Amino acid sequence: MSGCKPKAAGVMATPAMKDFSGPVVVDPITRIEGHYRVMVEVEKGYIKNAWTSAQLFRGLEIILKGRDPRDAQHFTQRSCGVCTNVHAIASVRCVDNAVKVKIPENATLLRNLVLAQQFLHDHIVHFYHLHALDWVDVTSALAADPAKAAKIANDISPNRKTTPADLKAVQDKLKAFVDSGQLGIFTNAYFLGGHPAYYLPPEVNLIATAHYLEALRLQVKAARGMAVFGGKNPHTQFTVVGGVTCYDALRPERIKEFTDLYRETKKFIEEVYIPDLLAVAGYYKDWAAIGGCTNFMTFGEFPTDEYDLNSRFLPAGVIFNRDLAKPQAFNPDLIKEHVAHSWYKGDEALHPYKGKTEPMYTKLDDNSGKYSWFKAPRYDDKAMEVGPLAHCLVAYAKGVPEFKAAVDMVLKHLGVGATALFSTLGRTAARGIETLVIANKMEAWINQLDANVKAGKTKIYQDWKMPDEAMGVGFADVPRGALSHWINIKGGKIENFQLVVPSTWNLCPRDAMNQISPIEEALIGSPIADPKRPVEILRTVHSFDPCIACGVHVIDSTSNEVHKFRIL
Repeated sequence: MSGCKPKAAGVMATPAMKDFSGPVVVDPITRIEGHYRVMVEVEKGYIKNAWTSAQLFRGLEIILKGRDPRDAQHFTQRSCGVCTNVHAIASVRCVDNAVKVKIPENATLLRNLVLAQQFLHDHIVHFYHLHALDWVDVTSALAADPAKAAKIANDISPNRKTTPADLKAVQDKLKAFVDSGQLGIFTNAYFLGGHPAYYLPPEVNLIATAHYLEALRLQVKAARGMAVFGGKNPHTQFTVVGGVTCYDALRPERIKEFTDLYRETKKFIEEVYIPDLLAVAGYYKDWAAIGGCTNFMTFGEFPTDEYDLNSRFLPAGVIFNRDLAKPQAFNPDLIKEHVAHSWYKGDEALHPYKGKTEPMYTKLDDNSGKYSWFKAPRYDDKAMEVGPLAHCLVAYAKGVPEFKAAVDMVLKHLGVGATALFSTLGRTAARGIETLVIANKMEAWINQLDANVKAGKTKIYQDWKMPDEAMGVGFADVPRGALSHWINIKGGKIENFQLVVPSTWNLCPRDAMNQISPIEEALIGSPIADPKRPVEILRTVHSFDPCIACGVHVIDSTSNEVHKFRIL
């Protein structure tokens, strides 16, 4: 990358504060619509142990009991205001599966296109608005030379013209914020006053800041793309058991409207997101050795046949012990949810079909050993990381051409090997890789839908009958990872419903065998340069794509001083 000189791989640019030992508490970090707490034990500047706790009980499984199975999607979508359509997909798939209806090809294409557009929207928002401030020092951009920054921007994205005037306008806007004492969206972050863990030169910080602002406008168009077919966003309204209801989506003008919004989003991904990702990653290659996990799982996504997991473009699979040479087949019978350290009755690990949601709150610090509202899902008795990194690893290990080409391109650009994927940096890069691959694949699905309509194939719904008793599961691998909804129907009503969501896989507490969760594993070993501003914790936690935290409290065990500050 001309104009930038990334740090060498494996070199820690900022040493940990080795004279600091004690607990560091980040509370709350919100994910989806709840509060998340992280407590780590630091020894000589490095995280020695970690405990993470979900602090909000929703109880959707209890709310759904006795209701019509067709209503499940409308309740489950409200479990989140960000990843909304994904719960509709999982819920309708689980009822589709229970009633044994085979949905039409066009319905599968339309479901895939809306979900794919959500991937593009979600990952752009995550990179720029949820994760960028863990790496980018915005106020450093005030010291940038706009001419040098423009040259770097044009070097890393030659198909896009950036002028010094463009970047000077952003710099002037930022300076106005600073001079007014009101930094607006950049007010609360770790970089204010400088932080030794931020490595980017001022010019790259300026480019990233400009694109942060641009992405705020672009993500609106990406979301509008979902609404063209989905009816609205958030909480799409086009999915039903048996297919979809968006007959208007079959009109040429609607297909064109969706296509135009998709292509504008894709252009941003190719010309802004990916170049920015590579530019920033080049300066943080030491993070290719920090924040990794051991085991990975994906259900796969974007099917051609809803009943065949092997038909999915993102392949289903499992990787144990980071062994990319031996990806394993996914077996849903091997899933169990543990509650030994969760605020629920009992301590027996159950398969989701037999799952129970019986809350039993004690308190955060007591002798019961329970410390989170999340259950602890395990696959074959192992903790599994789910999400974009799992998607990329399984696809790469199985030789999916699109993923192999994209992963190899990123590894070659950064000058690192495949082992670098098992890290916080790898997790962040995988989200960008996945975005690019899905964006490229969407064109074929749009063309297939358009061809079907022109050929007179317009069926988007299949009739079906509600059985008196049935069981079904809906597997969806969504922007944040492996999502499954499990239903038991009796008397035509919901007898039991269980949601096993990505956040429980990644952010759960320990299980009955005291095995730590993926995020707890990822945090252990990370350096802490400044315990009063533990950005390293946020880098790894945010790499799993949590929601924005509203407050951080750092406790010094020596002085008992509590440091409070807000973050983005």
